[in-house]
Amino acid sequence: MKKVIASLLALSMMVGAFAGCGTNKQNVTVNKESINNETDVNDRVKFAYAAEENVKNEEKDTTPKYVFLFIGDGMSYPQIQSTSDYLGALADEDYFMAQPSLDDNQGATLDGPEYMNFMNFEAAGSAVTYDANSFAPDSASTATSISTGRKTYSGTINVDVTGTELFETITEKVHKQLGMKVGIISSVNLNHATPAAFYAHQVSRNNYYEIGEELVASGFEFFAGGGLKKTTGYDKENPLPNLYDMAEAAGYTVTFTNEEAAAITADSGKVILIDEHLADSDAMAYEIDRTEEMWSLADYVEKGIEVLDNDKGFFMMCEGGKIDWACHANDAASTIHDTVAFADAIQVAIDFAKNHADETLILVTGDHETGGLTIGFAGTDYDTYLTLLESQKISFQKFDDEYTVNYKENGTTFEEALADIEALFGLKTEGEESDKLVLTDYELEQLRVAFEKSINGTETGEDEQREYVMYGTYDPLSVTLTHILNNKSGISFTSYSHTGLPVAVLAEGVNADEFNGYYDNTEIYNKIAEMLKVK
Repeated sequence: MKKVIASLLALSMMVGAFAGCGTNKQNVTVNKESINNETDVNDRVKFAYAAEENVKNEEKDTTPKYVFLFIGDGMSYPQIQSTSDYLGALADEDYFMAQPSLDDNQGATLDGPEYMNFMNFEAAGSAVTYDANSFAPDSASTATSISTGRKTYSGTINVDVTGTELFETITEKVHKQLGMKVGIISSVNLNHATPAAFYAHQVSRNNYYEIGEELVASGFEFFAGGGLKKTTGYDKENPLPNLYDMAEAAGYTVTFTNEEAAAITADSGKVILIDEHLADSDAMAYEIDRTEEMWSLADYVEKGIEVLDNDKGFFMMCEGGKIDWACHANDAASTIHDTVAFADAIQVAIDFAKNHADETLILVTGDHETGGLTIGFAGTDYDTYLTLLESQKISFQKFDDEYTVNYKENGTTFEEALADIEALFGLKTEGEESDKLVLTDYELEQLRVAFEKSINGTETGEDEQREYVMYGTYDPLSVTLTHILNNKSGISFTSYSHTGLPVAVLAEGVNADEFNGYYDNTEIYNKIAEMLKVK
């Protein structure tokens, strides 16, 4: 243990020595503690000292009292590494001078990535994500594997492949058997697939109303984030009882404003906090679009701890759901911003653990990878220009909602739209020869075809299959904008759906070493259940 502490102290001094390499003063908002720096290393030292004290106790309790499970939906190694590399590139003053394609780098070298707080957790494992019928699985089945240790079909939540056997979740078990309080947080809808996998049992993830009924019936103490889908069922002419009304009748306090949420305390009982500034599909806004008055994912984690903390402990699942949504749309900049917001939420748990080092387990993982994101593009060869992504100011969704709609209504021309495109994505038709954001003739034509297809319904001249590869199910203009900016940055996607990549499993705290290795995602449940001693 003394060697571990000495190594950590040495690392602390090394980090301090390099602290002057630069800080992020760019457009992305980063909680400095979310980046692996001297503060983070000191936190690790505190964990080490606490662990050393525990070794002295012959009958050391290896059952965590507080469990944080953070799931980055759609987040695998590419999402983590691209965010880390982007942050490193922003802080690297001579990043562009270090590119391999240059004949003379003038002594410039790449400083490397900025490590996010969870990237150097004490345990690092990998989980395979296949489900009962796909190597490229969906969120319902993979979250089922994490929450129950069982495999099922894509689209199914905690029900076996015959549709007859219901699986009990880890959260249901700790709630019933251990008396632990439970919190469920998501930046997307609270009855969406991943959060639902911790309290619901449905043959179809699209049974939103029935999932909402199960949310209310769960009795879990804390729900927060995006709004519920299908709150009155599926037939507007024959509405069912409102889910929010049902929740209040069941003893929940339901809030819809920041002011109401801020007033919630540990004495408030069971609560459901719906974000005040709901965006697309009644989910929280993308982090790139979030303004100061909007609550962040980290704010909900902080409030959740306040509500849940008690003598018997708690289990909190927090989903960074909009990482997945951004990757589906192939929006790299929005993906990175939401991954940073995810790290900020994890920092709240890390801060809590400083005072509960021998009682807390923090797990960070993904359910699957989305989009086939990769660092590297055929058009940039071995070069990357990741800082170009900083030129994007809003998400694809906000562009669709606030600009594309207006273009259609006002008959905006392509030439007129180019001014907005330059302001919001940095892409321009002319500039210095060295300006990487200047559109080539090929890119400009791609953009023009997409604009005409999106705004005026003009046929592209491509067959249906080719059009799907170009646009997926997204608006042709916005998805072409993000594709072009991604590719100029050295980022590319292979899919609008999920892929079969394994996901990282990173752990800190009590029994963290149990999560080292390469294993099936069902083992995440098995390891948690064993250490919590639930059946």
